[in-house]
Amino acid sequence: MQHTTVITGGSRGIGRATALLLAREGHHVAIVYKSRQQEAEQTVSDIRAQGGTAIALQADIADEAQVVALFAAIDQQLGRLTGLVNNAGILKTQAPLEQLTAARIQEVFNTNVVGAFVCAREAAKRMAKKHGGAGGAIVNVSSVAARLGAAHEYVDYAASKGALDTMTRGLAVELAAEGIRVNSVRPGFIYTDMHADGGEAGRVDRIKTSLPMQRGGTAEEVAESIAWLLSDKSSYVTGSFIEAAGGR
Repeated sequence: MQHTTVITGGSRGIGRATALLLAREGHHVAIVYKSRQQEAEQTVSDIRAQGGTAIALQADIADEAQVVALFAAIDQQLGRLTGLVNNAGILKTQAPLEQLTAARIQEVFNTNVVGAFVCAREAAKRMAKKHGGAGGAIVNVSSVAARLGAAHEYVDYAASKGALDTMTRGLAVELAAEGIRVNSVRPGFIYTDMHADGGEAGRVDRIKTSLPMQRGGTAEEVAESIAWLLSDKSSYVTGSFIEAAGGR
């Protein structure tokens, strides 16, 4: 069976690494980006250069109408979907509770939670057996912050990932009979550009000596876990979480 997978936030970091790995494993890949068109198109070019199939599509997943249009475009350009990687997420500048505004919290939740929900809904409509699908897999990219709380830094982001974890558990049960597995990877202390979004580009180097493994992780290491959860090798795994955080 041909695997066709959509990756939100696929232009950089964990999303890009996952796209490249899945393409090498034979997946047809749809890379979704919000604003980084050049990076997304470069990832598509890299995949095609290695003989793979990929497209780049622009969408703000916080906008329901854009998500619906996105999945319709994937139907037309790549065919029936078999996998979703809910990777898109936003992180605002580090701030304590007293500096968090309702607008900031809502913005984070609109992308990290609502957007992931709507993407999962649209994917399930296509993968569910009752709709003629052949089943499939959803992998939600959470964060170790969901467990640790990210106090004094970005509790709003951590809380959004906690909500994503609850969604993972609930949808794993709800969609199991439709042949859809739902799992999560919780990265932590990974060398990506996202730390710069939080205002501290060198955060991993600051923290790494406190980790049991004494080092930060790479996007490629996280991608391996995502790819396994999408594959038939994990065919009896659903509602589970892989911690990719160096033992923290």
